[in-house]
Amino acid sequence: MSSLDQMTDGGQATTLRLERTYEAAAAEVFDAWTNPEVLRRWWYVEDTQRTALAEVDLRVGGGYRLSMEDRDSGALHSVVGEYREIRRPELLVYSWSWELDGGGTGHESTVTVRFIADGPRTTVVLVHSGLEDEGSRDRHTAGWTACLGRLRGVWGSTRPSR
Repeated sequence: MSSLDQMTDGGQATTLRLERTYEAAAAEVFDAWTNPEVLRRWWYVEDTQRTALAEVDLRVGGGYRLSMEDRDSGALHSVVGEYREIRRPELLVYSWSWELDGGGTGHESTVTVRFIADGPRTTVVLVHSGLEDEGSRDRHTAGWTACLGRLRGVWGSTRPSR
């Protein structure tokens, strides 16, 4: 299976799927997605950015807010959402909306993350669905790919996806 499969919803390519395997137990990988301290270490796209904010209220109906800050310009890129399903250490499902300049949020999509234990390793299967269009899917694919690569640094190397 390819590490990236682009799927279609109703004939439009508005869903992305990424799969990565990490050298860590499922509970550790799950916690990296939900612990603000660990999120700050990997949730940003560019080397010129940092995670300026990671707020997590980990309960169904609870919210989160993550902000990447450009170190040079100070520009913030923040995403917010609500947890819809939580099954530690197997599954996270949450809404996803970028905050807009001037307030409010943009289009809402859904992120589903499965944590599949395989002995001392965990395979993460991320599906981001309901994106606005192919352009949004492609931008999110690039962003998630970068973030998942940084997540690798929390434990070390990954092995190729199966």
